[in-house]
Amino acid sequence: MSKLAPILLCCDLDRTLIPNGNAEESPEARPRLARFCAHPAVELVFVSGRDLQLVLDGIDEWSLPQPDYIIGDVGTTIYAPRSQAGHGDGDWVHWPAWTDQIAPAWNGLMHDDVTHIFADISAIRPQETVKQGAFKASYYVDRQSNQEVLDAELHGRLWRNGVDARLVWSLDEAADVLLLDVLPTSASKLHAIEFLIQHLSFDESRAIFAGDSGNDLHALGSHINGVLVANADPAVKARARELVRAGALEDTLYLAQGGLFGMNGNYAAGVLEGVVHYLPETREYMTLAQDSCEAPG
Repeated sequence: MSKLAPILLCCDLDRTLIPNGNAEESPEARPRLARFCAHPAVELVFVSGRDLQLVLDGIDEWSLPQPDYIIGDVGTTIYAPRSQAGHGDGDWVHWPAWTDQIAPAWNGLMHDDVTHIFADISAIRPQETVKQGAFKASYYVDRQSNQEVLDAELHGRLWRNGVDARLVWSLDEAADVLLLDVLPTSASKLHAIEFLIQHLSFDESRAIFAGDSGNDLHALGSHINGVLVANADPAVKARARELVRAGALEDTLYLAQGGLFGMNGNYAAGVLEGVVHYLPETREYMTLAQDSCEAPG
């Protein structure tokens, strides 16, 4: 068996690796993922809307493998372990170089300034403090709101204040509520992944991003190999297909169907299925890892 070349596996958390949606999880999916990610060739990156502490809480609560890097706050923060940053073991270090790259889009403004601009709009409600970031203003949105009109009003206010921002819409299916993240235009999950690929001098063809929701669409519709887990909302699947067709990038989107190792394609099972789709040689390593686990001691 040939040596496995380096792989950069970037995964969203909620309803992608973390099975906190309405769909059923294959019981063996997360253990299989953990064994695969233990291979020294695999660099694991969590790419989440959560802040650092909520990511770490999720790792503990759901027994997820330890990542090599964390992209948090919908792409507005990047963290590396202190050991990789030359600071000894334990804890995580924020990369200020990424902040320096995204901050100019907000023209000197930060979270509190942006929320002040929107303070009188009743259709949006600020999310909890723990879900906010220095360059991330997050809101709950009334489902009855006209999203197109609201989007135009928000963009107009930002433009008049010299703020170059990206509005990212998604749906929390469990709570049945629309979510809105206001970010610098230069910040997104995709941009942060690209920054990491460049920083690590990684082979882009062996980088994979897996997600499930609206705030993953920018990356899923891009040149990066993308995986939509089977439990993703049908509307997200349809929009992702539209994006790759528009960019002639059909080869960089895979929709998990289920069937790999008898699993259903939801959550971590879909992530593994996508990895095998893009990198077929990984199937043998996943099988060997499973066999060694099941062998009698």
